[in-house]
Amino acid sequence: MQTDLFELPASGLVAGVDEVGRGPLCGPVITAAVILDPARPVEGLRDSKKLTEKKREALAVQIRERALAWCVARADVEEIDRLNILHATMLAMRRAVEGLDIQPELALIDGNRCPQLSMPCQAVIKGDDQVQAIAAASILAKVARDHEMLELDRQYPGYGIAGHKGYPTPKHLEALARLGATPIHRRSFKPVQQALKAETR
Repeated sequence: MQTDLFELPASGLVAGVDEVGRGPLCGPVITAAVILDPARPVEGLRDSKKLTEKKREALAVQIRERALAWCVARADVEEIDRLNILHATMLAMRRAVEGLDIQPELALIDGNRCPQLSMPCQAVIKGDDQVQAIAAASILAKVARDHEMLELDRQYPGYGIAGHKGYPTPKHLEALARLGATPIHRRSFKPVQQALKAETR
């Protein structure tokens, strides 16, 4: 995994930032920011989607124990519907960076767009496969969101949320059509709008 693609500050205080949950039909978008400690490396960091659940959980514990600073933040369904998913994601990323106990001199953001931050930032396409701090952020965000979706599955049974984590799988779309939208469904997303229209017919 490369980290020499960027002109890093002499202090080494670089935050990696990533999000999970832009595509689902329900639940929040979760972001994380991580400043790794070079003196306490975490082995095996990579894009969270390429890791097993067991490996993600183990790495998340190590990241929280060894990182110089980390923060998990969010934008809720109401904010997603009010702002749109892109702007809600940028807001959640800003919250994650601002929530760090140590403020970085540079933030590396997974993707092709940066949130408004008080320090320099750089977007890195496929950053979770190129930058260890972004990979660490992707793992923390994924683990946090998965845990939350398991809790939401208990609150709203019948939708299969524990399995699909809110993504528009056939099972989720079928349950949405059959059971209707819940308070955690994103009303700005087309499949949810269609389910709401069907309820009023």
